[in-house]
Amino acid sequence: MLFRLKIKENEYFWGGAVADGADMPITIGSTYSKDYRNDASNQFMPLFLSSLGRYVWSEGSFKVWIEGDELCFEGDSEFVLYEGGACLRDAYLHAMENHFPFDQTRVENKTLPREFFKSAQFNSWIEFAYDPTQKGILEYAHAIIDNGFEPGILMIDEGWHTRYGQWKFDFHKFPDPKAMIDELHSLGFTVMLWVTPMVTADGVDFCKATGALFNPEGYDKLFLRNKAGNVALIEWWNGYSAILDLRKECDKEYLKEKLDFLMNKYGVDGFKFDGGSFCMYSPMSMINGEPRDDHDQAELNLAWNEFGAQYKFHEYKDTFKGGGKASIQRLCDKEHSWTGYGLNTLIPCSILQGLFGHPFICPDMVGGGSWTDDYLPNFKIDEELFIRMAQSSALFPMMQFSRAPWKCLSKEAYDIVFDAYKLHSKMSDEIISLVSDAEKTGEPILRSLEYNDPHKGFASITDEFMLGNDILVCPILSKGVYKKDIIFPSGKWQDEAGCIYEGTVNMTAPLNNLIWFRRVK
Repeated sequence: MLFRLKIKENEYFWGGAVADGADMPITIGSTYSKDYRNDASNQFMPLFLSSLGRYVWSEGSFKVWIEGDELCFEGDSEFVLYEGGACLRDAYLHAMENHFPFDQTRVENKTLPREFFKSAQFNSWIEFAYDPTQKGILEYAHAIIDNGFEPGILMIDEGWHTRYGQWKFDFHKFPDPKAMIDELHSLGFTVMLWVTPMVTADGVDFCKATGALFNPEGYDKLFLRNKAGNVALIEWWNGYSAILDLRKECDKEYLKEKLDFLMNKYGVDGFKFDGGSFCMYSPMSMINGEPRDDHDQAELNLAWNEFGAQYKFHEYKDTFKGGGKASIQRLCDKEHSWTGYGLNTLIPCSILQGLFGHPFICPDMVGGGSWTDDYLPNFKIDEELFIRMAQSSALFPMMQFSRAPWKCLSKEAYDIVFDAYKLHSKMSDEIISLVSDAEKTGEPILRSLEYNDPHKGFASITDEFMLGNDILVCPILSKGVYKKDIIFPSGKWQDEAGCIYEGTVNMTAPLNNLIWFRRVK
């Protein structure tokens, strides 16, 4: 099915996958072409929103491109065009209310834990990669506090476990996980563990499911199956595995039993649910046969996301058509770089994430979350980049560290990064108030200037953002830049020193300063 929409003069569109947010907004003359039918990473919505109050929606995925002055779509599902709004906010609110209404039942029964927003989170990934240990995690936790940070959420990422899917502590690395978690709790930390829906193909559970070992009751139905009825083998970043099909009650019970055991036995508070993306469930990832007739990537991915939301402390980063949920969603891994897939993508990707019904945004880890950076020839930490990433993240709804800044930075650089952390903590009450509003309304917390102040020429601004209605944040996103033209929305704006600005002002931006303003009412 082909659908073409003529782009109007001075009309801008946002849509597709959050991982491609740096391409947004697109307009006449933009070079843009994406096929999301098999590859839709990070958060994806089959939606394109217009600055003139229009949008295009489809229930299924599609290919999209610009051809002349037309925005073109091709997919198997019908395309719906809405033209009843006047601005970007109108388009978003109508799309949200009609296609991914915010889950008020869930919000009423369970607000998101405020610990996610109150203080910076810490994650073991970049600091330890695949080799966290009990000794290392405890030293890391004590160092967080010793260096002045408040204890908050601490995620023990990949590598704490034995085989994927068994979700048992590796006792060589973690000889007494209960004692470790008790100590972390005594320090004030909330502890989350990393998990995926993958089940290793050389483990006991896989053998039970295939009948190679023996076939206890129920195991013959576990995991995603191919057309022949055999366990599907999926290629992913760590090799080849079975994958859970969380549409099925037996798979839900299988995983819940393992995760609940970790909570009840050791005191684990929650889980970081990684993988399970639209791409992982693609038939192209299956290496041993054709998919079943009921194979539906979107359903499989959404079932994975829905499963984890039952846990008070959870985090996801890949969802297809999953907007409108009171769920923690983070940006996908960023490089330790200024360009490419680095700092330059934080703001535009987050703006797009909010426009997809995911207001509870966690940027990637300060300094970048791509662990392979460390293995590049001549890699070294760019202190200026680390500082600017910390400043950019400080007024996001959430802030997350992994690489220990007290170890990798000079004293001068560390002090500046710590100031960014303190700003986030100082503003946490206001951030949590915005979270409460978003839980009720579904509106983005982090917004483009165009969303709040339409038709003023702000649509293409991607190096500034609004935190709610009244806070303007203008981080520096390029190396060696210490001045910036600040474009102010309508009205008057006050900086931390009490100075009032309006219009467009060229301001100095020293390395130790994040430029931000509060609306004067």
